[in-house]
Amino acid sequence: MKKSHLFCAAIALLANITSAHSREKPNILFILTDDLGFNQIGAYGDTPIQTPNLDQLAANGIRFTQAYSGNTVCSPSRVSLFTGRDGRLMENNSNTVQLRDIDVTFAHVLKHAGYDTALFGKYSIGSQMGVTDPLAMGFDTWYGMYSILEGHRQYPHFLWRDGRQIRIQENEGGKKGAYAQRLFTDETISYLKEERTSPFFVMLSYSSPHAELAAPEEFEKPYRGRFPKAPYSGVVDGQPSDKYAWYYPEPVPHPHATLAGMVTALDSYVGEIITTLKAQGLYENTLIFFTSDNGPHDEGGADPQFFKASAPYKGMKRDLYEGGIHVPMIVSWPAAIQEARVDDTPWAFADVLPTFAQLAGVSLDLVPRVKTNGTSIVPRLGDSPEELPERYLYWEFGKQAGDPNSGIIGDVFQAARRGPWKAVRYTMQGPVELYNLDSDPGEETELSNSEPEIHREFRELLEKYKD
Repeated sequence: MKKSHLFCAAIALLANITSAHSREKPNILFILTDDLGFNQIGAYGDTPIQTPNLDQLAANGIRFTQAYSGNTVCSPSRVSLFTGRDGRLMENNSNTVQLRDIDVTFAHVLKHAGYDTALFGKYSIGSQMGVTDPLAMGFDTWYGMYSILEGHRQYPHFLWRDGRQIRIQENEGGKKGAYAQRLFTDETISYLKEERTSPFFVMLSYSSPHAELAAPEEFEKPYRGRFPKAPYSGVVDGQPSDKYAWYYPEPVPHPHATLAGMVTALDSYVGEIITTLKAQGLYENTLIFFTSDNGPHDEGGADPQFFKASAPYKGMKRDLYEGGIHVPMIVSWPAAIQEARVDDTPWAFADVLPTFAQLAGVSLDLVPRVKTNGTSIVPRLGDSPEELPERYLYWEFGKQAGDPNSGIIGDVFQAARRGPWKAVRYTMQGPVELYNLDSDPGEETELSNSEPEIHREFRELLEKYKD
């Protein structure tokens, strides 16, 4: 056979292998961080925080620039993510919301397609063990934190494994020997090394860089002396230094360095997981998402203004301005995404469940009790992306009165986006503000008077869903 014919035959064979490989159900790894700001990863801006592994992941995949969380605080954002519902379908848009026993999660959906499912890390949205804990909500394997307050500790005294509470003896008696994010990473790596015949879905839910501020010495030390010294005093002589100190009473001598170290630690751990995927021959057909549950926080000594953590956006956690809900979103899938790109398609957490369903070949019409108003973004997850239909994205936040963790609902905020247009209303009695995000990403120029028709459109939308 001539060399040219051999070459053509080889190319044809390679094309067939690639095509067959791409038809396999992908493994899915969804990495969720806690309170990580849009501009706290190098790939998204000018942060002094070092994130080389995430930057490389973005450079090889898709860096979405217009992705949104499900809400501006933890619990409603995660319920939106798990169930594929935005604020219009949520029963409760405050931080008191929990999954219900009738809810169908993305883990349930993937079980319909034969996936092995695992959750490592923070959960915080199940109210009754055996009814709404991770095992009851579609996960085969679970290791991590159950309640929302457990997620406030970087060196926990106990964690949960498949519904059973286990002591972390390395952290007892005031010791700090086992960092939560390290434990979650180790469990994930061990899981990825297991033999299996089914595709897997792993949700790795880090509880960092949420307060309390703490990081292993190896990650914090390089940042000391690089930033102004501004110690956080916590509780001194029984007196809290700020409204969050009762939750984070320990002093933090170098809070800027500590927070930077927390983010770099996450980056390092993600790098280890990617190395494991490659070593196990899983990397090519594993679809990786990396994102955050909401915008950056100012708790326990953190200062999002110092790091410009939301830049170029206004606001932070507990805001419905962009800084509270506009999050980093990196997607890697070497089998399907071979040409790296930046993608400015707006989408949000409610879109994840229908995306997973389409990837796995599950018809949501055949899944009992599933209820989603998200849109699959599978058309964007390849080298020939197709446009998604223009639609409204919607958020609603029931802010807690007084103490931000009081559980007592105070003011209710709303926001919506369509194309470049964004509306925000702070309190149901407040004015509806209108912004053009294409020309004004920082939401500085209010346009309700100059764009009356668009303003009316959004005002009617927010009125329709305010109850």
